[in-house]
Amino acid sequence: MFTGIIERTGIVRDIISSGTNKTFWIASPLSDNLKIDQSLSHNGVCLTVEEVDKGLHRVTAIEETLLKTNLNSWQKNYVVNLERCLQMNGRLDGHIVQGHIDAIATCWEVKSKDGSWEYTFAFDEKFAALIIEKGSIALNGISLTIFNIQKDNFTVAIIPYTFQYTNMQFLKPGDSINIEFDMIGKYVTRFIQLK
Repeated sequence: MFTGIIERTGIVRDIISSGTNKTFWIASPLSDNLKIDQSLSHNGVCLTVEEVDKGLHRVTAIEETLLKTNLNSWQKNYVVNLERCLQMNGRLDGHIVQGHIDAIATCWEVKSKDGSWEYTFAFDEKFAALIIEKGSIALNGISLTIFNIQKDNFTVAIIPYTFQYTNMQFLKPGDSINIEFDMIGKYVTRFIQLK
């Protein structure tokens, strides 16, 4: 369980393909503090730490994860948003984020607002019922507030701190981003569908 408040970024240092899996070695200031078997959010994807070695940690994504996230497009030197799992004695500063990606969105537009930024994302309209105006969403693991909802796109605003300390600063039109819709909204939608 995560909050969507990014702690640090990491850099992909090596990628190893084995069958349908991909293993990633990531360098980050968090790596030496991690423990084997610990859950860590990478761009919003919950992955298990398999090894820690001199400022690097290793994780593996299986085929299912690669098909439903943007991890398959990662290259060496790609910057990744990182968040350690929530401690139950801490504050929930963002919203409840599971680290289970629902879909991929495409960046349509980036607007500089003279001190902040607005990003518009296109997504498959079959997920339209899962977003609401001023609702929460996790994009590459970042807890953000949605506005200007259309049937197949929405906008989020990025403050300077988030821009500086996450990989949003590198995102440009045409890039893909991982989406996790709000868990409570998913349960409500499922409940209504089954009635």
